[in-house]
Amino acid sequence: MSKSLSRRRRLPAAAAIAMLSATIGAGAVHAEEKAAILLPGSANDQSWNALGYSIVKSLEPHGFKTAFSENVSDADEAEAVRDYASQGYNLVLGHSGRFVSAMQQVAPDFPKTQFIAVSGNEGAEPNVMSVDYNNAQFGCQIGLLAARMSKTHKVGGVFGLQGVPNITAQAGGFRICATKAGAEVSILYIKDMEDAAQAKEAALALIGNGADVLTGKLNAAEAGLVQAAKEKNVFATGRGPDQTAIAPDLVLTNIVEDWSSMIGSAAEDVKSGKLFGTFVQYGYDTGKTTGASLKYSADKAYGPAVPEAVAKEVDAMAADFASGKLKITPTEEDARSGS
Repeated sequence: MSKSLSRRRRLPAAAAIAMLSATIGAGAVHAEEKAAILLPGSANDQSWNALGYSIVKSLEPHGFKTAFSENVSDADEAEAVRDYASQGYNLVLGHSGRFVSAMQQVAPDFPKTQFIAVSGNEGAEPNVMSVDYNNAQFGCQIGLLAARMSKTHKVGGVFGLQGVPNITAQAGGFRICATKAGAEVSILYIKDMEDAAQAKEAALALIGNGADVLTGKLNAAEAGLVQAAKEKNVFATGRGPDQTAIAPDLVLTNIVEDWSSMIGSAAEDVKSGKLFGTFVQYGYDTGKTTGASLKYSADKAYGPAVPEAVAKEVDAMAADFASGKLKITPTEEDARSGS
């Protein structure tokens, strides 16, 4: 079921009034399990919004009827959230932390609906929740891996959305752990997470400054970073198998996010009547669902260039996070632009 705010069908006035009367003060009546996601862009972008579409579809095996709206503008967020809640959707997702504010506005009118901001970093009691994986932990692992694989002892990162908490966590974790492992770290930010040309230009600048291992947290632009690494024969990490395919000899690993497990866990709680108003962060220290994993391919964590000793050291870091022996809290200074 594909919906866009600009194309959404409007209920007849009488039906709309009847629905409004039934939901004000009591929340929607859920005759069946229904989940919807609001996407800030196109569901066919082969990037962040396509991932959002796959997230909501992954809830169908949990027994949810699903729907989505794409290209939801900032001005339309609250209306879109309210629309789904009033139609009886008991799980309403917004595909980024920017939806939290709209959810906070609407949530008091729908106390039986669970609102979730995907990749957000804050909640609001009793039923506005944010879910993300521990970007700092995985950024730290990539930092160690990059430092160990660098021959120049210079590594670089290309990121977008400077100052956004999960970007700060991953970029800062990368710098902290690469620096501790003996590498000089440079980070550049680009304006558009989708612009592969911008990412490639930034990556080439880092390579020109001596960096021989690159990382980043971008959407469609991630391909530009890996393409630059391929052209200059340096190592890189990505966000999925698509990056491995670009440069299979040079991609070391990918941070592959497991949103179906993270959101699926929340969906099962909603079905059992539990609601949450918190920020839930998954990582190595949260049990069976870590929220992400390092994957070169479906059956391998690391690419052929990574020595076994380095792989074991990076894996040992995961064990240290799991046991609580290692903890990091990156700051904006750690994630700063430049060296």
